[in-house]
Amino acid sequence: MSDTRRTRERLDTPRDERRQLVRRPSYNADTFGVFAEQFARFMGTATFLIYMTLFVVGWVAWNLLAPADLRFDNYPFIFLTLMLSLQASYAAPLILLAQNRQEARDRVVAEQDRQADARAHADMEFLAREVASLRMAVGEVATRDFLRSELRGLLADLDERVDERGDERGASHEDGADEDVRGAP
Repeated sequence: MSDTRRTRERLDTPRDERRQLVRRPSYNADTFGVFAEQFARFMGTATFLIYMTLFVVGWVAWNLLAPADLRFDNYPFIFLTLMLSLQASYAAPLILLAQNRQEARDRVVAEQDRQADARAHADMEFLAREVASLRMAVGEVATRDFLRSELRGLLADLDERVDERGDERGASHEDGADEDVRGAP
């Protein structure tokens, strides 16, 4: 009895392999998507509209003006309506598929833009902090005007000292010259 249980498939686990009578066709989703985009892009051109207009005008003209035995779709043009409906039934999903692919690309680009904006914002904040720290550091450093005023003050002090020394030397030089003159017999 335990052998029969082991050979039976368990319902709580999936099968390893399935036998298929008819093999499903395989296709590359990207290849089909590229085809859908090209088709949708072509349907949105003036060339397509001109071709469709010429086709419909030709169809109607043939079925109105051709001899009766060569006409294949009489006045209500039911077959033309069927053909246009068939074309529309294939075109709509292909256009939607192309739009979905474009939306996915737009989403990726938008995410990349958001990330770039976040990096740029972080860089700007960093640079603003750096500029602020440089301003604070420069605030502690002597400015050009401050240095000029200090140097002018020092220069004035030096000029005063030189003048004082010059006066002292001049006075001592004159005293020494008088002694030289007096000391000479």
